[in-house]
Amino acid sequence: MHDLRWIREHPEEFDRGLTRRGLPRGADQILALDRSWRVAETQVQEAQARRNRAAREIGAAKKRGEDITPLLRQTTEDREAEARAGAEAAELRARIDEILASLPNLPAEEVPDGPDETANRVLRHHGDPPRFDFAPLSHEAVGERLGTMDFARAGKLSGSRFVVLRGALARLERALGQFMLDLHTTEFGYTEVSPPLLVRDDAVFGTSQLPKFAEDLFRTTDGYWLIPTAEVPLTNLVAGELLEESALPLRYTAWTPCFRSEAGSAGKDTRGMIRQHQFEKVELVSIARPEDSAAEHERMTACAEEVLKRLGLAYRVVLLSTGDMGFASQKTYDIEVWLPGQGAYREISSCSNCGAFQALRMKARYRPVKGKGTLPVHTLNGSGLAIGRTLIAILENFQRHNGTVALPPLLQPYMGGQEVIEPDG
Repeated sequence: MHDLRWIREHPEEFDRGLTRRGLPRGADQILALDRSWRVAETQVQEAQARRNRAAREIGAAKKRGEDITPLLRQTTEDREAEARAGAEAAELRARIDEILASLPNLPAEEVPDGPDETANRVLRHHGDPPRFDFAPLSHEAVGERLGTMDFARAGKLSGSRFVVLRGALARLERALGQFMLDLHTTEFGYTEVSPPLLVRDDAVFGTSQLPKFAEDLFRTTDGYWLIPTAEVPLTNLVAGELLEESALPLRYTAWTPCFRSEAGSAGKDTRGMIRQHQFEKVELVSIARPEDSAAEHERMTACAEEVLKRLGLAYRVVLLSTGDMGFASQKTYDIEVWLPGQGAYREISSCSNCGAFQALRMKARYRPVKGKGTLPVHTLNGSGLAIGRTLIAILENFQRHNGTVALPPLLQPYMGGQEVIEPDG
């Protein structure tokens, strides 16, 4: 959500940010409604003041034995005027809030301008893609050859974009989640959280999935939303809170299933595990002071990168353009892992600094040690990492010509000492 007071003071900067997002200028419309809203609010206050004054005059007139009929008539008129102005003010404010809720966050200055991913900027590479003396297979071919990745039975159970993992691959999925949580909690200072997987409207609105992206979510018949990412419950832990500055930053992590309808992804990544309706992810969320959020963004990205470094997977870091980054983000880094089966880098983590955008929607504030009043916190989120895509990367990067898959040494203790995944049966 955007700060209406800030738009009043910076209309040109607001419009420039919208233009960079590929949207029309909007400050004039918002400020025209704002002026009308403030006029209506003033009328409400003036009518209230007249009624209060009349009440005092009625009391005095009664004591003097005077006719209070004219004062009562005026009081009735003022009450009606107050009601009309109040209804108009409420309607205008609702229109303003509706417009503000529909507009994305404004991009940071250093974000490259562009319509889509073609304008993204590659910042750095880490590690060299492996070389094979055979044609590497895609992960679904590796998994099916192992006999422990089953799309056909998942399709009978649930339809497309689901998978059943068995045996070693089911254990590998669990091992990856445990490794990631251990790393983030013991070395990087994140607090592990086990959050609800079903949330209410306010929570999904607070992190900006509603109202714009409702079709991308799953909803139960009694009004709950299945979380598309643990970002939703983790960030909303501070919704409506007034935090002390000394408590910041707060850093949370969670390993949860995530549920997405993939409504806008028809025809994309229909094979394999790249794009699923249900998948596992370890999420990172930070709640920070405004002056610390840029550094916290770099720190969070480094934490996600460290997972890939320790697994020995080649990757690159990309700064997303204005046309490719998410609705709530003011700056996003994507971490893309090398997938030999596709011969391409694919996203495995997205780390975003949302600034005050989500905090204003959630009414999450902190009290500065110096100065008066309160300020909105800054919120950040990132994948640390997407577990399914990490499993994909391991299968494709560590596959061997004989159909087996070598396990990174770091994961072997989580796999009961197992060093190699061999075909089942």
